[in-house]
Amino acid sequence: MRRAGTRTTPGARPPLALALPALLGVAFLALPLLGILVRTEWGELAAHLGSPGTVEALELSLVVSFWALGLSLLLGVPLAWLLARVPFPGKAFVRSLVLLPMVLPPTVGGVALLLAFGRRGLLGPWLEDAFGITFPFHTSGAVLAATFVAMPFLVISLEGALGGLRPRYEETAASLGASPVRVFLTVTLPMVAPGVLAGAALTWARALGEFGATITFAGNLPGTTQTLPLQVYLLLQEEPEAATSVSLLLLAIAMGVLIALRGRWTGTPRERAGAAAAPDPDGTDPAAAEPPARSAVPAPAGGRWSLHAEVTGFNRLTLDAEPGTTIAVVGPNGAGKTTLLRALLGLTPRAHADLTLGGEDVTALPPHRRRVAWVPQDGALFPHLSALANTAYGLRAQGVPRAEARREAQAWLDRLGVGHLAHRRPGQLSGGQAQRVALARALAARPRLLVLDEPLAALDQTTRAHVRHTLRTHLSGFGGVCLIVTHDPVEAVSLADRVLVLEGGRALQDASPTEVTRHPRSPWVARMLGRNAWPGTAGAEGIVLDGGGVLVAAEPPPPGTPALAIVAPEAVSVHREKPAGSPRNVWPGTVREITGSGSRLRVLVTSAGAPDLVAEITPRAAAELGLAEGVSVWTSVKATETTVVPL
Repeated sequence: MRRAGTRTTPGARPPLALALPALLGVAFLALPLLGILVRTEWGELAAHLGSPGTVEALELSLVVSFWALGLSLLLGVPLAWLLARVPFPGKAFVRSLVLLPMVLPPTVGGVALLLAFGRRGLLGPWLEDAFGITFPFHTSGAVLAATFVAMPFLVISLEGALGGLRPRYEETAASLGASPVRVFLTVTLPMVAPGVLAGAALTWARALGEFGATITFAGNLPGTTQTLPLQVYLLLQEEPEAATSVSLLLLAIAMGVLIALRGRWTGTPRERAGAAAAPDPDGTDPAAAEPPARSAVPAPAGGRWSLHAEVTGFNRLTLDAEPGTTIAVVGPNGAGKTTLLRALLGLTPRAHADLTLGGEDVTALPPHRRRVAWVPQDGALFPHLSALANTAYGLRAQGVPRAEARREAQAWLDRLGVGHLAHRRPGQLSGGQAQRVALARALAARPRLLVLDEPLAALDQTTRAHVRHTLRTHLSGFGGVCLIVTHDPVEAVSLADRVLVLEGGRALQDASPTEVTRHPRSPWVARMLGRNAWPGTAGAEGIVLDGGGVLVAAEPPPPGTPALAIVAPEAVSVHREKPAGSPRNVWPGTVREITGSGSRLRVLVTSAGAPDLVAEITPRAAAELGLAEGVSVWTSVKATETTVVPL
């Protein structure tokens, strides 16, 4: 049966002008290899490969190649991390240095090594006098030459894998208390393991086949520096048939490495496939199978920590909060919400926070010592760890013994209703389950400040309601301050004690959810709450709107005052004819969109003489009016239904 991915369609055949050179290229590469296969004396293959000189050269090649691999891992892995993660002057030059041995003629590389580490080189005399180390004509010289030409394969491969790994995993680990070295060893390396393995395999294969730099720098001494490629060179002059057999062995090894890699030169970071729900093994829906959060397990004892932050840079604001306060941070895209959270974490140069938690100034501390736990939008659970290991990660990073950390982690998972999933990996969890585990992991790390970046945005409505209830329950017992970035008015109202409205990195409003709901000072917030909102300036007859038109209000501010006019959609009346009577604000318009909102309909009406507005009516009223897209209508708003908020 033909696979769907291999089907051809009419017109999909490659043009002959491209196909023919491509086939010639394949033949050009394949024919030399085919020549080895054809010219190999298969009957003498075992004898050729079993000769003492060949066996000795093979053993030496294996020793040299594995030592070169070890040195490449020791030096190349940190170098790849530096190139992928750390911005510094001259990075392009350093990367060029890494690539240079890949394009440099091997003999030139050998000359360069000789001039650096030879007895008359830059470091050679000092190494010999101080440590008695001599590289030329010694096995260590062959190792050095193989490392020089092979290590770039590891660095480039691993740098590509690190580049594909989103930094949020490492940043989340740091927020849980893990030092940079611990993050690298327990999060970064395991997640880029495919890249490490691919680079290591290529490095080993290249070191095994190294010839030019070795013979130039280390010489060709049997049993000391005469590796298998050098043995082929000698056999080619004396026993061509044996040289062909040994060449076949090296060809088989190289081809085996490439087949094992299957084209994965850079590896693929092991990340969670997505936020979509993963089915349970028994086929049930994971969201429906979640038990309610259990409160029988008491919360671990903890202190109480207030918050004081002076934020400068892109964000400029002062933030104070008492222990146990939950603050919802809202605002349009680009307002600085995530920048604020990252400034508190110490993870961004765009903004700086002078941060005090519980009376302790933590401004100068690195992220892993601030005790500020972060839950990104997708949770950023470490895909190579189980839910239990994820939850215990912060405790282990803080030095808590393994058994105690796992007990406390299990208690937090039980509290959030996902204790029965402790053995599962993140890829086996639904979106709601993963968010509960991420929250348990953050709370288990004993933070003083908890920051949540749109923690429920990726969930469906049913799961979101479950997780929101769980979050509200457990935040009520949290002794620190919690900041939640959200675009959902329900989350802001139901979870937060205060709502901080940001715009352009500044605090536009910081008040209770009730106050922000009644008197929003931002058009974006008003629209987020489902209201019509138009900025303007108070005039003689009402509010002169920035978008055109005048809105008459019952209690306008003094003329010249910047203001925000707010009208609830249910206060907008829709008519087919111009209404008569008391409405002070009447505009003609055209229906542009009709959408459902619960048991009512929201009708978007556009007008040339007034800003767009949304009316909310019943389906019965819409049917009686004969509303449809493109229908001309009149809208009206009473002056008493208009709320004006001075800005």
